[in-house]
Amino acid sequence: MHITPFLALACPLDGNPMTANATSWRCAAGHCFDIAGQGYTHLLPVQKKRSLDPGDSKEMVAARRRFLNAGHYQPIAAAVRRAVLTDLPADAACLDAGCGEGYYLRQLAAAGDDRQCLAVLGLDISKWATLAAAKQDRRASWVVGSNANLPVLPGSVDRVLCLFGFPVYGEFARVLKPGGQLLQVDAGPDHLRELREIIYPTLKAERSAELATPAGFTLLSSDTLRYSLVLSGAETIADLLAMTPHLYRASAEGRDRAAALTALALTVEVRLTRFGRLAE
Repeated sequence: MHITPFLALACPLDGNPMTANATSWRCAAGHCFDIAGQGYTHLLPVQKKRSLDPGDSKEMVAARRRFLNAGHYQPIAAAVRRAVLTDLPADAACLDAGCGEGYYLRQLAAAGDDRQCLAVLGLDISKWATLAAAKQDRRASWVVGSNANLPVLPGSVDRVLCLFGFPVYGEFARVLKPGGQLLQVDAGPDHLRELREIIYPTLKAERSAELATPAGFTLLSSDTLRYSLVLSGAETIADLLAMTPHLYRASAEGRDRAAALTALALTVEVRLTRFGRLAE
């Protein structure tokens, strides 16, 4: 696959189109955003931040990079790649809204069809995640930004990915072309159940496995991917825990029980849902 940068960025302050030179992005009103030497652009205005350093920490990003690069979630990446490529135009654009350190986009970029040209934008609210993504692949565009105010021009992308993330359907509908698709991946009821049983005294009742179809979309498909995973080594188990919200939700006693493990058999269960953007 031929990967190119995504150029249809919008100013996060006024929504106007932006153009790039070698060092910055600028809109007609003169708002200017520097391109960092590592290849990413910070498009999250300070007044839109809820904390000084929002999103995943540097340590969480490093743990996720080690865990994902070891291939433990490769079946998920393969399923995402198949779903994205289904009915994809030859020249298309893809936004990963909450891209983390870019693992799933890199897996997508490795697809073997050289006839496919894909403009790629990875966006994450964590500067550490975006920095890690940019360091690993300079072909795509990487920005620090928020799903609540995507710095993307309306109707400019063919695919939006929201993988274990925080969907903002109104924004996703705005940036998708009519007929474009949203691919959402969420944890299923049994996802990492064995780990959760160790770190929590009791498990909460599971929510319904079915997603309601959001306004502006139609449901195209909903599939469950389930497989077994065996982790060896305390470091790998620690990385898994560190890259999930469970690290902060678990009690100190629960974290201690997880830290004592040297091997763990797990269930991986995720739901892959595809929504199609309706025409206006």
